[in-house]
Amino acid sequence: MEGQEKTIKRDKRRAIVKILNILIAAFALIGTAIMVSHHGSGTGLSSSGVENLKFFTVLSNEFCGIVASMWLIFDIFGKKLPVIFKLMAASSVGLTFLIVAAFLAPMYPDLNLYENSNLWFHLILPLTAVLEFLLMETKEKIPFRYAVISALPALVYGIGYLANILINGKGVFPDTNDWYGFLNWGYPVGMIIFAVIVLMQFGMAVLMRALNNKLNKHGKREV
Repeated sequence: MEGQEKTIKRDKRRAIVKILNILIAAFALIGTAIMVSHHGSGTGLSSSGVENLKFFTVLSNEFCGIVASMWLIFDIFGKKLPVIFKLMAASSVGLTFLIVAAFLAPMYPDLNLYENSNLWFHLILPLTAVLEFLLMETKEKIPFRYAVISALPALVYGIGYLANILINGKGVFPDTNDWYGFLNWGYPVGMIIFAVIVLMQFGMAVLMRALNNKLNKHGKREV
């Protein structure tokens, strides 16, 4: 009887995870459709159409939507998508949520960072993706190295962001390549900010890995 109850709970959990993946893929499409049709100023934190792909927010959400779609395809064929992709995607959009809520929103109080596609990319999709990862069933303990690898999206983006400025120049507002304003206090402070962001994604991945392992009741042994 107890085994049957566990099976029922596991099936319900898997069904919820599948629904959440469908929602993540749908939210990514909705956010993208709104983004493409929206015409911003093209400067600062407001750009038009596909120009928004320069933002980590958009890239991380698109990546998360793609990973969710891949998970659904794998599931159709009875396969399991490697959990590293899920951790990278969830920690990336989780980082987006934190940066907007804790840094960008206070830094730019005159901007509504939760309107149009940003409502989906800054809030709805990230929270859904984090919840889905925590509920996702894993048969084995997630290795710690996966948390380290999951910091790569922020690191690669930061390198590209700085390289673009070094090659093309910072520019003067409103035509600036430092669209996040991370270099407003100079390059040393900007480098520290980027280092902190990479560590934030690493920390996010560590926390999510630990919570998933705990919810799946895995032991302390590393895989």
